[in-house]
Amino acid sequence: MPSARRTAILLRALAAIGPLLLISAACTSQAAERLPTLEPQAARGQAVFQMHCARCHAASGDGIVVGPSLAGIATRGAGRIEGLDAEAYIRDSIRDPRRYTVEGFPNNLMPADIADQVGEAHLDDLVSYLLTLR
Repeated sequence: MPSARRTAILLRALAAIGPLLLISAACTSQAAERLPTLEPQAARGQAVFQMHCARCHAASGDGIVVGPSLAGIATRGAGRIEGLDAEAYIRDSIRDPRRYTVEGFPNNLMPADIADQVGEAHLDDLVSYLLTLR
């Protein structure tokens, strides 16, 4: 194929797909801008959640894995128990999982020693992450 013809074909191809590439790049960058960036403590907590909690709790949506979805726990937790803000409610629920059982779930579903499994060193990280679930 002569080089002038090859160049013309390449230019037509670029003209056809160029706008698609620009749209794709713009959409990708907009989507990335919408994703929340977690603070370091909450990011560590997300890893703790994945290791200890995600097998039973969803972090988004209304789906039930085994226990209730924790999507929106930062909002719901703030008004669930009179006198407790969301942070205290979440922390107490981890330390004593039998204390505040969600209606429709048995009170022995969550391991009683989940706080020990998480470890005191990671509890603040986990609570920080759960407080991002609004």
